[in-house]
Amino acid sequence: MSGFGPLRVCGGVVAAAGPVAPLRGRPCATDLRTASRLPPDRRAEHLAARALLRRLLAEVIGPDAARSPLAAREKGQPYLTARPDVGVSLSHADGWVAAAVHPAGRVGVDVQGPIDAGPRMLRRCCTPSARATLADLPAAERAVEFAWIWSVQEACVKTTGGGIADLPWTVPVEVGQRRGRWRTVGWSTLRDACPVPVSVAHRTNPEVPCRCSA
Repeated sequence: MSGFGPLRVCGGVVAAAGPVAPLRGRPCATDLRTASRLPPDRRAEHLAARALLRRLLAEVIGPDAARSPLAAREKGQPYLTARPDVGVSLSHADGWVAAAVHPAGRVGVDVQGPIDAGPRMLRRCCTPSARATLADLPAAERAVEFAWIWSVQEACVKTTGGGIADLPWTVPVEVGQRRGRWRTVGWSTLRDACPVPVSVAHRTNPEVPCRCSA
């Protein structure tokens, strides 16, 4: 598989990420149909994210799951029509794509490019301690570190399926934090594997040990 992955994250979750260009290939017919409805500048990332997800599914679940059409739940969360029991998630930004698979539960993944967040956004999305740490960083580094925080927050609300209604900016994340827990969601960043901010979240099971809580 091109890019970074498959990476075994936690709780059975597997993720992968990579730049758009190397992931281009012959796309699935159903993915082509959905891409045709998008503006031209978004089609390449859309198709690359789905190609990455299907390669991940083929390795982790099997070829039937990899061929399944994708649909969206009421609030936009994707699922496999042939295997709704398998959790899937996709993300793309700034020429990068990411995908995640949970064999038996909800999952969310998010990739971000650097974000030049202003004071208002920093106050809304960051804990006081995270804001203080970010304030001491050079602008370019601050934009990347804030993107790591935002990628965690987005991955968490993708997992719940609540989106903006679940107030992603309330998920507490510290600068440099690699894993954590929010409500019933465990999350991990892929800092040690990916050169851009990519984070993965999943529904936790109280009966199964989870590294996210460590």
